[in-house]
Amino acid sequence: MESQLVYADLNLPRNSGVERSSPPSLLQMIFIRQNTPIEKTSMDAQENRKEATERPVLLTCPMHWQKIQNKCLYFHETSKSWSDSLADCSTRESSLLLIQDQEELRLIQNLINKKAILFWIGLNLTLSEKNWKWINGSFLNSNILPVYGDVKEDNCVCISKTQFISDTCASENRWICQKELKLPDIK
Repeated sequence: MESQLVYADLNLPRNSGVERSSPPSLLQMIFIRQNTPIEKTSMDAQENRKEATERPVLLTCPMHWQKIQNKCLYFHETSKSWSDSLADCSTRESSLLLIQDQEELRLIQNLINKKAILFWIGLNLTLSEKNWKWINGSFLNSNILPVYGDVKEDNCVCISKTQFISDTCASENRWICQKELKLPDIK
């Protein structure tokens, strides 16, 4: 490809500050290179190709975890007590499930296949307040998410396909761990 060079004559007035005795090497020549239409199209194509490959990074869940909204969930197939379930989630760098709102509850309950299966979540009864408390320290708004069953010492909450159920924390149920979405591993 041939590029076009544009030359310009430089006419300086006598009072321009450049003395006549200056050697010609002090004057600089200015070259202006103009891209041909073919070169310009090629450069535009390279820029577009670069933009197309710079996609936003998608957040992912680890293998065997399910993505729900901004969380990754793991539904365990075995049964343990509430405290053992809490400990298991911790070893997986996660926590027992915390449900934010009715929409999230609906999405999670749609993933539970059978009505009779119960899953521990991160909600238990605090003795001092006699109130349901999430493991992050916040209290349950029972007007939005009502718990069915006894409200007594050593009770924790399970989720089923249709409701929240109070159960003795020592009972063995399945459980759901949650973790935040993460950036994929770059290799």
